[in-house]
Amino acid sequence: MDLIYIGKFIAELRKEKGLTQEQLGEKLGVTNKTISRWETGVYLPSADALLAMSKMFEVSINEILNGKRVTEEEYKKVAEENLAQIIKESSFSLKDKIDFYKKKWLKEHIAIMCIWGLCIIGGFVAGIVLDELLAGYGAMLMLVVGHCWRNNTMMTYVENNAYDGTGKH
Repeated sequence: MDLIYIGKFIAELRKEKGLTQEQLGEKLGVTNKTISRWETGVYLPSADALLAMSKMFEVSINEILNGKRVTEEEYKKVAEENLAQIIKESSFSLKDKIDFYKKKWLKEHIAIMCIWGLCIIGGFVAGIVLDELLAGYGAMLMLVVGHCWRNNTMMTYVENNAYDGTGKH
């Protein structure tokens, strides 16, 4: 898929219907600037816009995504290429999934981690104020235990969500 070809084809189809960018934008519920961005290859139209344009211009979505009209003989090949490209571009990599689920876990557990951190700080402060070495050691132990808990529960959560259970990424 080449956004430049797609954009030129959208412009060609729009002009064939005698529409301005503003008129097409009104029909699709977007601004004329959005139409301009599509036509210059800056953005790909949304799925809803592609569907609407397909009906409006009486061409297939595959033809829009190919940037030209296609014959019946070419249609299957073009459809396969477009589908493969869309799947490739829309798929998250394993690293993306892991990063996403780590952030999600952290957001869900931020309160617990803050409370745990305050307890650790309290232990250190108590050790200093009371001149108790044991309180300081206790706070350091709480720090290590807290880190291990966070890391193990977060990675268990990530593994349960980022992998599909087949061993494939």
